[in-house]
Amino acid sequence: MKRFIGFIKKEFYHIFRDTRSLFILFGMPIAQILLFGFAITNEINNVDIAILDQSKDATTQEIVNKISASKYFTINQLIAREADIEDAFKKGKIKAVLNFEKDFSRNLIKNHQATVQIITDATDPNTANTITNYINSILRNYENSKNNNIQFDYQLITETRMIYNPELKSVFTFVPGVMTIILMLVSAMMTSISITREKELGTMEILLVSPIKPFQVIIGKVVPYIFLSVINAAVIVLLSIFIFKMPVQGSLFLLGIESVLFIITSLALGILISTISETQQTAMMISLMGLMLPVILLSGFIFPISSMPEPLQVISHVIPAKWFIIIIKGIMLKGVAITFIWKETLILIGMTALFIGLSIKKYKIRLE
Repeated sequence: MKRFIGFIKKEFYHIFRDTRSLFILFGMPIAQILLFGFAITNEINNVDIAILDQSKDATTQEIVNKISASKYFTINQLIAREADIEDAFKKGKIKAVLNFEKDFSRNLIKNHQATVQIITDATDPNTANTITNYINSILRNYENSKNNNIQFDYQLITETRMIYNPELKSVFTFVPGVMTIILMLVSAMMTSISITREKELGTMEILLVSPIKPFQVIIGKVVPYIFLSVINAAVIVLLSIFIFKMPVQGSLFLLGIESVLFIITSLALGILISTISETQQTAMMISLMGLMLPVILLSGFIFPISSMPEPLQVISHVIPAKWFIIIIKGIMLKGVAITFIWKETLILIGMTALFIGLSIKKYKIRLE
């Protein structure tokens, strides 16, 4: 036992002496959570649009003023004729054009309806769809304000209620995913590099034939990074709460336990990567390139898994990040207890046991 504790102490000394590893372990996650948290968003603000007002009456001016007064849109230019719309889009300075028909106000009074055409740049379909929805919302509000004193028979009134994220803040969607990606990539990368460094220096063989057993070597390599990654996770959670105002509806203790479990799973995956890597460069490439794309694309972080083809849905089941994203969103946004996420927790435990078992088996074969 004394040898094992001494081995763990040695690992701590190696980590603290390597300033580059400490920077990767602590500096990179903080920079990434701040960068992604502020940069990744599906909300729109200050979008430049153009107006083609063929009516030029008080009603169209009132609508234009209502749109420009919102924080979502900025009137970039006024277009004189329809032929100029395509040129305005080609210059790339606007994302949408509002085209008011001729005699807009007269048609509204006489026929009780008038047409305003919303033309959007659909090179980015999601943004175009969001812009259209925002403009339609403003137009509906204007319409309701004008129809306030008018009564209709057989009105169908719908009420919409958003739960867990009533303001539809994109940061509530992206921050849990970014937290998952950072913890997984950093943890897996650091352990894989740590062990392949021993291989490159030729000290791994010495460790394997020492009185310390192979499983103790593996655990001894993991323990320091569990401790440091837990600190890393705590910093990320604190940044999420105080910088991005992420709510924690559930138990902080449960969030901590689940985070430690996911960290151990990621570290075990890093050890497994080290078994097939002979150099630090190979381990880093597998950790970054081999994990980043599957984690981003198949974890449900950005794209809903239910919309993917069935073969990809099956592959997503072996991505640990998928299950942790479900857990962390459930705890932070929904306030669920362990009774609702026990299946995902068991899956992470099973993956951890599998990764560690394969790694120990690999090093036993190497020793023999």
